[in-house]
Amino acid sequence: MIRQWLMLMSEPAVDIIDLMATLIICFATVVAFVRVVVQVFKPDTHEKARQVWLDYGRWLVAGLTFQLAADVIESSIVPTWEAIAQLGAVALIRTFLNYFLERDIAEIRARKRPGPALETE
Repeated sequence: MIRQWLMLMSEPAVDIIDLMATLIICFATVVAFVRVVVQVFKPDTHEKARQVWLDYGRWLVAGLTFQLAADVIESSIVPTWEAIAQLGAVALIRTFLNYFLERDIAEIRARKRPGPALETE
């Protein structure tokens, strides 16, 4: 009885969370596209162009995190090898994307930090 209730509740939850992930990724893609087009017609600093991609990456990580949540729910209720493989693939993609995103953010922060003051006599 509890298993049936869990399956009944999890199916719409998975669909809703998948929809949220799709909306996040679509919204981020549109925003990134508009910002790239603006950069093409009104070139700015390399730093601002890089910020577009960092922001986009953050949104993608958020969307993949939602997707991962939906996959966790789905694979815990109906554990098929296909669902587990999909969960593993999404987790792997999210991990790699997050790693490189964090590396880029750390690099930008290091560039923005003021360097040591030069001594002048």
